[in-house]
Amino acid sequence: MARRILSTAAVVVTGTLPWLQAGPAFGQLPPAPVFRSGVAVVRVAALVQDRDGRPVSGLAPEDFVLYDGGERRPIVEFRAETAPIGVAVLVDGSGSMGLGTKQERARDVVHHLLSWIEPGADEVALLRFDSALSIVQPFTTAPPLVTRQLGRLVAFGQTSLYDAVARASREVAGLRPLRQAIAVVTDGIDTSSRLDPAVVARVASTSDVPVYILAVERPASARPAARPVSGARASLGELARWTGGQMFVVDTPAAASIAARRIVTELRSHYLIGFEANDQAGWHTIAVRMRKAGLVVRARSGYAGGRHIGKLKEEGG
Repeated sequence: MARRILSTAAVVVTGTLPWLQAGPAFGQLPPAPVFRSGVAVVRVAALVQDRDGRPVSGLAPEDFVLYDGGERRPIVEFRAETAPIGVAVLVDGSGSMGLGTKQERARDVVHHLLSWIEPGADEVALLRFDSALSIVQPFTTAPPLVTRQLGRLVAFGQTSLYDAVARASREVAGLRPLRQAIAVVTDGIDTSSRLDPAVVARVASTSDVPVYILAVERPASARPAARPVSGARASLGELARWTGGQMFVVDTPAAASIAARRIVTELRSHYLIGFEANDQAGWHTIAVRMRKAGLVVRARSGYAGGRHIGKLKEEGG
């Protein structure tokens, strides 16, 4: 079984817990490259879909084109992945979630996600955030343990959504060999984060952890007609896209069910592409393209290079 993290239930994350201190300082980028025989290799999980959103199987390395900083790079590793998954579910517990039926709808979304988790193989954890992050249920292969904890989710405090995602993404990245992801259930209102979406996207992208946003919303029949998309909602969508994830608006039980199924199906079906890292310091953008028309690919937006790579080489990987 994969290494367990978040092993102390209902502990508020204030920056003093060992599992937060083990990585880089809060807000810094963790190292992404891994090393085999002295060569730095960046591995990118890529989801490929057809025009109808269905995962595409049977592809080969020559079907992909990869760019690192705008320059085409050869693919040195390639395989199709169907491994079990690990999902950290982050539920917004801030005061705004106490309005109307938001909490009830948030719990409904989590129930739908849990229904697609395979007991005994996949791992799932439940976290709550307001201005801090707390562990409600550590990673487990038994979804009912998460279900039992949903009643403990209460709404109060401010919302540090982006800070919570950044902290969680570093920890989820250690859950190997599972394909790991973060699913954020929120109303999309951030009031107190120190980090902005671009920085959080880099933290998650460097660790190759896709972030899925499930934005709880009133049913369309109860919303004002032609309401414009808010800046906060647009930023959440960009965060998801940069990390290789996606944002869903869940305003009905049917929408929640569809979103949950899409997320789990995507995580189970992806290609792992490896290329040699650029050892220059700084942030390196990644672009994965398909040769075949009609195929859409999603992958993280980049990785951190430079001194992180040199440090790992000295330590022997």
